Amino acid sequence: MKTEILPSLLAADFGRLADEIRRAEASGAEALHLDIMDAHFVPNLSFGPDVVALAARTAPGFYRNVHLMMSRPDLYLEPFAKAGAQTIQIHVEADCDIHAALKRIRVLGLKNAIVINPETPVTHLIPYLNEIDEALVMTVHPGYGGQKFIGECLEKVTALRRMHPELDVMVDGGVNAETAVQAARAGANQFVAGSYLFRQADMKAAVDAMRAEVAA
Repeated sequence: MKTEILPSLLAADFGRLADEIRRAEASGAEALHLDIMDAHFVPNLSFGPDVVALAARTAPGFYRNVHLMMSRPDLYLEPFAKAGAQTIQIHVEADCDIHAALKRIRVLGLKNAIVINPETPVTHLIPYLNEIDEALVMTVHPGYGGQKFIGECLEKVTALRRMHPELDVMVDGGVNAETAVQAARAGANQFVAGSYLFRQADMKAAVDAMRAEVAA
């Protein structure tokens, strides 16, 4: 499986978003991860389609992975697709028809993904495994950056890898050089890192090191 590292824009300096997007692109990371929070599904409010559009204008060649932490992501698929999302991730816990939303994302010409929270059993993903391009296992409770990695969530990563060996499996939350290795050993091949990468003076060196460590 191809290793992919995704800096999370949630940890960037919001007063310098364009510069931070360019810094993430220059790091050699495979994609930019954009966390969209509605202050209902999670206890925080982040940004909307305009920031996705900013990323598309600022770094058009830098892949945009958009994570909708929303109670009704189905109502916002078109605006985010129009803004420049290339993958849209929705939660299995969302209050909508998940099958229909996953299908709609593909109809819009994008990749789709399902996300699972720490407290949700991995079996809840089984009905969707043949309809998705990737799965994201949250390794913190979604809503805020800088949280401590929940190692018990890696059991879900291992279960997903066993159930669907070719599936891209992503982890997000508390990911750093050490926890990324733990996740890789559990079966993950995509790693979202926010606070850890954006606080580095040399993000490229940190990305290169993480990639080497998870591949070892």
